[in-house]
Amino acid sequence: MKQFVLGGARSGKSSLAEILCADCGDKVAYIATANKAWNDAEMEARITRHRQQRSGHWHTIEAPVALAEALAELQDYDAVMIDCLTLWLSNCLHQDCWPQQRQDFLNALENFNGELVIVSNEVGMGIVPLGELSRRFVDESGFLHQAVAARCQRVIFTAAGLPLVMKGPGL
Repeated sequence: MKQFVLGGARSGKSSLAEILCADCGDKVAYIATANKAWNDAEMEARITRHRQQRSGHWHTIEAPVALAEALAELQDYDAVMIDCLTLWLSNCLHQDCWPQQRQDFLNALENFNGELVIVSNEVGMGIVPLGELSRRFVDESGFLHQAVAARCQRVIFTAAGLPLVMKGPGL
């Protein structure tokens, strides 16, 4: 099943996604989209916290831009988790490769046949940002989320650590 977990910062979305993947078996791949070149001390602390939450036997793949390629190579895992689409979007916008990477990922998502849990930040519920790049990020995030949700069998929104199934079977 393809599952999409959305929520705000510190909403519990990654923890829920990890539980959903762990329930699928022991052979789990984790696709991290953070771009290490842009990390600061706070981001490194976030990454460390996420690593500590995951089981030590999960296989981690770093794909800050080439997400479609990474996903296409992971068909033989019990589950695959992507965390997170908004970091990936930001990376692609800064490298000016967004339209092609977006289409490649949506194609790879369509062709993926295993258990998949995708995490993303819902950023479209606040005020409209002032800067052009920030507005584009919010717009592209919303369009991406709609496209991903249409391709997933279950969509879950998290807030305050509480999951709300918006589409598909209950938890």
